[in-house]
Amino acid sequence: MDDTHFERLSAMDLSFLAMEDGRAHMHIGGVSIYEADPLRGPDGGIDFERVVSFTEAQLAKFPRFRQRLALVPGFAHPGWVDDDRFNLRFHLRHTALPPPGDVRQLKRLAGRILSQEFDRSKPLWEIWFVDGLADDRFAVISKTHHCMADGISGVAMGNLLVGTNPGYEPPPAPEWTPRPAPGSARLVTDELRHRVTAPLRLLGSLPGGSGGGGSGLRPSGLGGLVGSAVRQASDTPLNVPVGPHRRFDWTSLPFDEVRRIGKRAGGTVNDVVLAVATGALRDHLAREGVAVDDLDFRAVVPVNVRTAREDGTLGNRVSELIARLPIDEPDPWSRLLAVVELTGELKASGQSGAGDLINRAFDLLPTQLLTPLFRLMSGSSVANLIMTNVPGPRVPVYLLGARQLETYPVVPILANQALGIALMSYEHGRFWGFNADWDALPELHHLVERIESGFADLRAAT
Repeated sequence: MDDTHFERLSAMDLSFLAMEDGRAHMHIGGVSIYEADPLRGPDGGIDFERVVSFTEAQLAKFPRFRQRLALVPGFAHPGWVDDDRFNLRFHLRHTALPPPGDVRQLKRLAGRILSQEFDRSKPLWEIWFVDGLADDRFAVISKTHHCMADGISGVAMGNLLVGTNPGYEPPPAPEWTPRPAPGSARLVTDELRHRVTAPLRLLGSLPGGSGGGGSGLRPSGLGGLVGSAVRQASDTPLNVPVGPHRRFDWTSLPFDEVRRIGKRAGGTVNDVVLAVATGALRDHLAREGVAVDDLDFRAVVPVNVRTAREDGTLGNRVSELIARLPIDEPDPWSRLLAVVELTGELKASGQSGAGDLINRAFDLLPTQLLTPLFRLMSGSSVANLIMTNVPGPRVPVYLLGARQLETYPVVPILANQALGIALMSYEHGRFWGFNADWDALPELHHLVERIESGFADLRAAT
């Protein structure tokens, strides 16, 4: 019986390795805040040894956390193998804020952690537990390389630590024995087999093919996506070569009120947040001296394309919609109506199915061609920023009895996009995370304030 293990990365997973260059860091993650008292240890801080034991017991559910990258000889294509030198304490970190332990200090620490790239010889994740947060709280800063997961599977991986049962205690950690990687001959043979069969699988997934898939693919969607990719977005102060240092900031809005406004406009929660972000960006760029009424300003909006059979799978299964935002519209309500119309057209266009097809077609290309191609694409000017929305739990979750109070997601920024905005729903809130280049957005908090005031303006307009 073969007990070896090697799991090949898809082309989309590979793209996030290729786009990382020492300045554009390709990790997702988040900052979550918890009540401290249920997890307090004898020294007054959180009981970190209890956290370590709990995490070790949970790792059996998520083998990817104990896997590292390895390459197929001669092809240089990466895949996942068990790390025979895995050390959990390297990936779990314990630190503390100095007094007074305010939120500003936590944001600075998060930015510093997000500025550090992973050691690719080890599993590509870290979780930092931060003591000393004011008002009897502690924070968890998590970081996972984007090649491991997208936003949807990242939420699933977050279940390593949290669950809906506050009293949950896992059974003792089972003994773990790393599986060896296959030999070189087997890896090469499997890679050759993949390159022969991948085109057949892709053809079978097209409409009318034996797979019966296609994810809503239609020629108009393919044409629209290609047309959007050929045109360049307007140049703005947000589109500069980024440096290696990050700022991270956040805010939240009431979920039910956001949903109510969206319904009144005939749209969704996501339409409202897209409209609010557009208004805030309009104000920000206008203050920078940009003629906002003349901009072709676009956002890449990732869309989950997992089928029912793929629910719960790791890796990246997203397509991208390229949305031209109505940044020239000064009125909050009219801007929301324009966004509702825009997203309706994008959903009907078939662009998500076309994007999924293109992503899978990339898997047919040799790795030696894919890597420089992805690097070239990461420096293109198709869009001005990424905005992603991730559905989270609408019920409270707990870490060893400590209730999660807030959670702010992280999306990476590309080589020429100084800002990325991620949103996650949790309980009664819609939580925003702003990941930005340190030098390009020195007053990131002003943009966050414009999100809050812009939502107040929209609420007044309804």
